Amino acid sequence: MHINDFDYELPKDLIAQVPSEKRDQCRLMVVDMDKDTVEHKHFYDILDYLKPNDCLVMNNSKVLPARLYGEKVGTGAKVEFLLIKRIKGDTWETMVRPGKRLKIGDEVSFSQDKLFKAKVLDFGDDGTRIVEFQYEGIFMERLEELGKMPLPPYIERENNLEDKDRYQTVYSKIDGSVAAPTAGLHFTEELLKKVEEKGVKLAYVTLHVGIGTFRPVKVENILEHSMHFEEYEITDEAAEIINNTILEGGRIVSVGTTSTRTLESAAYLDEKSNNYLIKSGAGSTGIFIYPGYEYKIIDSLITNFHLPKSTLLMLISALYTREDILRVYKEAVRQQYMFFSYGDACFFTKEKVKK
Repeated sequence: MHINDFDYELPKDLIAQVPSEKRDQCRLMVVDMDKDTVEHKHFYDILDYLKPNDCLVMNNSKVLPARLYGEKVGTGAKVEFLLIKRIKGDTWETMVRPGKRLKIGDEVSFSQDKLFKAKVLDFGDDGTRIVEFQYEGIFMERLEELGKMPLPPYIERENNLEDKDRYQTVYSKIDGSVAAPTAGLHFTEELLKKVEEKGVKLAYVTLHVGIGTFRPVKVENILEHSMHFEEYEITDEAAEIINNTILEGGRIVSVGTTSTRTLESAAYLDEKSNNYLIKSGAGSTGIFIYPGYEYKIIDSLITNFHLPKSTLLMLISALYTREDILRVYKEAVRQQYMFFSYGDACFFTKEKVKK
């Protein structure tokens, strides 16, 4: 499969730069994959398409204010950090810009009091740096004070205070992501309460979204692409809710591609029931889902509209078909839907299919 097979034309003015006025009032395209039909709704209408025996699975990873702006100690040169992942204790892998300015042993200060700083210990992969932070107080509190939300590069404006709230799901709980699981941004606490009152089960998994979400596919043959690994965890409670839903014949409705990759990574064939179920526990996944992949766990998917030639577009093309996805996206462009992280949503829905 060639990378150009997953390309489409998108006018720049359809790339959302700000979130909708209210989370659940963005637009929602409902795609019935059984009937090949499309409806145009608002996100709060998702309630009409969920069923009492469904299970909604959401990623509760919390986005770190992972972008830091500082000065190189000794020269005052401006430096930007993007924290990628904690290695151990106060040691992190980071992206730095401009990278040429930082060598092993260099220090960068991020606060006026010079008490929050980092020292470069080593070089990482793809030009990253391994750094150790030095600070007074509690690291996460200082990061909250000084860091900014790591908005993706296609949002071409300055980060603001609103982003600290709106680039985070209302159910975010566990620190660790450098990008939001954006399909979940549309849910409000009130909407989730109504979902539960309808009899839909809620299950939360954790996958910490890594820097790979910002990196494009650079090979022409997509089969040669290597995914970055990301850490995930599924609690015993979440696995029980999900597995009971499957065994009772209910649908697994995944909220976002991160929840999808978590569920599919943790799937195993239960010989007793002859169903694919979920294993609880922690793990690391580099799963790459593209057309030809047979989904084991998820039945339906709530997601945003994804970048051309991206692995996320390939993932949803495995759920429907590449041709159908491109048809849907062409219609979304025609209907002036807003795209990407702060954009509108799409619900790919179908009836339960026995695995």
